[in-house]
Amino acid sequence: MGATPEPATSQRAAARNDAGLTRRLAEALQGEVRFDAFTRGRYATDASIYQIVPAGVVFPRNGADIAATLKIAAEHGVPVILRGGGTSQNGQPIGRGLVVDCSRHFNGVLAYDAEGGTITVEPGMVLERLNTRVKADGWFFPVEPSTATRCTIGGMAGNNSCGARSLRFGKMSDNVLGMEALFHDGEPFGFGLTGNEASGATGGPRAEDLARRMRALAESERAEILRMYPQVQRRVGGYNLDALIEARPNLAHLLVGSEGTLAATTSVTLKLSRLPTHRVMGVCHFPSFRAAMETTKAIVDLNPVAVELVDNNVLVLGADIPLFRTTLADITRGKPNCLLLAEFAGDDRDALLADLKRLDACMGDHGFPDAVVEVPEPARQKSVWEVREACLNIMMSMKGDAKPVSFIEDCAVPLEHLADYTDAVTEVFTKHGTRGTWYAHASVGCLHVRPILNMKEGEDVAKMRAIAEETSELVRRYKGSYSGEHGDGISRSEYVEPLFGSRLTRAFETVKDSFDPQNRLNPGKIVRPLKMDDRSLMRFQPGYAVSQPLQTALDWSEWGGFGGAVEMCNNNGTCRKLAGGAMCPSYRATRDEQHLTRGRANSLRLAISGQLGPEAFTSPEMKRTLDLCVSCKACRRECPTGVDMAKMKIEFLHHYHGRHGLPLKERLVAEMPRYAGIAAKLAPLLNLRDRYAPLARLSERVAGLSARRSLPRWRRAWAETGEAAHPQDVTGDFRDLILFGDTFNRAFERENLEAAERVLAAAGYRLHRVFPAKGRRPLCCGRTYLASGQTDRARAEARRTLETLLPFIRAGARVVGLEPSCLLTFRDEFAALLPGEYAGVLARSSFLFEELLAADLAAGRIELPLADQGGRVAHLHGHCHQKSFGVMGSVETVLRRVPGLEVRLIESSCCGMAGAFGYGADTIDVSFAMAELSLFPTLRKAGPDDLVVADGTSCRHQIHDGLGIHAEHVARVLDRALVPRH
Repeated sequence: MGATPEPATSQRAAARNDAGLTRRLAEALQGEVRFDAFTRGRYATDASIYQIVPAGVVFPRNGADIAATLKIAAEHGVPVILRGGGTSQNGQPIGRGLVVDCSRHFNGVLAYDAEGGTITVEPGMVLERLNTRVKADGWFFPVEPSTATRCTIGGMAGNNSCGARSLRFGKMSDNVLGMEALFHDGEPFGFGLTGNEASGATGGPRAEDLARRMRALAESERAEILRMYPQVQRRVGGYNLDALIEARPNLAHLLVGSEGTLAATTSVTLKLSRLPTHRVMGVCHFPSFRAAMETTKAIVDLNPVAVELVDNNVLVLGADIPLFRTTLADITRGKPNCLLLAEFAGDDRDALLADLKRLDACMGDHGFPDAVVEVPEPARQKSVWEVREACLNIMMSMKGDAKPVSFIEDCAVPLEHLADYTDAVTEVFTKHGTRGTWYAHASVGCLHVRPILNMKEGEDVAKMRAIAEETSELVRRYKGSYSGEHGDGISRSEYVEPLFGSRLTRAFETVKDSFDPQNRLNPGKIVRPLKMDDRSLMRFQPGYAVSQPLQTALDWSEWGGFGGAVEMCNNNGTCRKLAGGAMCPSYRATRDEQHLTRGRANSLRLAISGQLGPEAFTSPEMKRTLDLCVSCKACRRECPTGVDMAKMKIEFLHHYHGRHGLPLKERLVAEMPRYAGIAAKLAPLLNLRDRYAPLARLSERVAGLSARRSLPRWRRAWAETGEAAHPQDVTGDFRDLILFGDTFNRAFERENLEAAERVLAAAGYRLHRVFPAKGRRPLCCGRTYLASGQTDRARAEARRTLETLLPFIRAGARVVGLEPSCLLTFRDEFAALLPGEYAGVLARSSFLFEELLAADLAAGRIELPLADQGGRVAHLHGHCHQKSFGVMGSVETVLRRVPGLEVRLIESSCCGMAGAFGYGADTIDVSFAMAELSLFPTLRKAGPDDLVVADGTSCRHQIHDGLGIHAEHVARVLDRALVPRH
């Protein structure tokens, strides 16, 4: 029978209560409060299989905001769930109450002792930012999970995180000195060695009394604690009552690992460690998984800092991911079944190199001679660690609905049982018709294992329950810990009682009730748990189905449809990183989950599955969600599961504008290739806009083009030299080229194309002038149409271009272009616009200017006579698409060929211009904010005679408007450096 409908009067009362809660929170808090469906949907998930829509989301700016939230929520009977980066594997930061996002604003440093090596931070502080802050003083925080670029200290404390180097440095509870927090009703208190020496508590009688009672409870259960707590380092399940029977207990360690169920953390004081001067790594190759497991203990006996497993799944899948392919090729020899990464660290480099020799000898003693690849260089080690840290997400890149699922993934057993335990778990998987993926912390017997299951199928959900129960029995048999790193959450809280016994479970309930008697803080976790296989709590609930869009504009067959592409986002949060790479520039500027690849993907998934209402996919709310996506394509390369939000935005805009129409600004940009020839003839008139402020203001009012932004200056277009070529003119050797003149360089900066012609001629290439078969309008990649979702127009341009170029390519010519966003469209969107229409032939024969030169120079095919530049400095900024397609190395290569030119690569994300994005009156502030993250600060330090090199038209425009600096395409730099012919 179905549930009895709630009476209308009760529904009205609930609505009034919600409205009152919203109003009171908005009035009381400095931070923002959101109760809209899209925001709630974005905060309904973490990196687990679960989804629970919260009542609302709070973005506190300080501890007072959290205290007010607790107080008001208690009065309205609403639970509170504190959240950090939302990267938890087991559903810890989700629930039906108020979710409090501490990461956006509540993330500062409160105190730092650079001499003593301690730091106090707010809970939203990201680990990587903390380590960047203290690195200059020779410190680091040694608990380093693979999510270090986005996990928060509050979340790490909540889960009692560990990381790869726990073998040497322990887990969070070994490195937390003290915590300030709030009781469920908002009253503040503190626990730690820095507090009242008699009780370890500050905040008044309530805190001191609670501290005494917790110590007494632990003492009364001392025998049971000693008998039942697993004797392995990796034990983070339940509550840390064992910490309170130590000679001098630190009560803060009771809060560590409590997953926000006991108190709301407002600050954490950490013990820092000295950075080792040197690190070296040995990559150990094994022919079988069991051989690696049997050898782990011998390697650990060599006293490494870490021993990490990379299994065969990662080796196979990673080889297909551009971001990791080169690194895996560098560190593997032959075809190993799996790898163990052994890291040694210290201040004596010679001693560490000797450790690598001992490692090699150890491997030989166990029957694996010459099976260690030494990696002593820091840059290579960094690349290897990036692969290791992405292991989970590499495995989640599997196509289809069946994915590696997290619920038994961090059980830990003593090393002497590791091989037998892994064999036994593998047998469990086989019994249930599946297989598992393995990776991570071999050094401490905590291997992350995920069986491959389809969570859309009830049968596989039942398998999950059976596998969990059988694995729990194995963990007990081998005297291990069922939760070894990622906490209990929803996945594992049911297994607290089987592991610890009923007596300790009742003690855990006493702990919870003493702190939170009304069960207001993150209910259903650790004690009195939710059911781990309750499908109503899952992302893919019974009846889940993708219904929109019914007819896609692009080809999504590679993903099994548009829904499959959207669902590739597993919420791992790599896009939340604040430094390194390029993803996700809008989030770095706003720190808002809405403007994040993950946030957008969640909104799309909820919309196309009908969970946000029947018209949500083409709603203004969805448009706002995607507005700040600059289509940089960084997620295409840097998201380990390959979520391509730029392509998804094209699909969305096709449907959105089909329903709502195309605004004037988008129309002006989209049609530029068609009217460029006419506009060039009207250049004196059109260019008046930037000379007269009233015209600029008029363009803002009418077309939405910011009056603060200059427009490109129309000029006489590039005039190609020579007669129209024919395919039979192509000789078929490498020297035959077609120079593709994109609209932007053709109409606004013809000097770049003219310079490219001279450089290519100096290198000995033959340039062929190609015109479309019908009409004389220049060829176009369709990029401007794609940017506004006009896929039919873009498809027509793609077909016209493809039909014109294919005969020349088949005759042996190659296509070379200057503008990354245009040329690289041949490799990307053309295949989605024209599947099966030979788009791949064009993709394989098209090169950026610098790519072509770098490849042919390396092959010895050409020479470039370049003059010495006398030590001049060139600052190189990469276009987002160059980074996405991994071709930045080619720009560096050709620039470094110029004698006497010092090349300095700028580490930056998107410049913020991003095609038409930076022109918008509604987006110009965010545009400049992106540039201020790293690009502008770096260029402000440049010398007056330094060069600035940027191959993107938009990038050059942004640098000009923001700093008044003239940036150049690499073709101009090479052209100027050419040795004159005599």
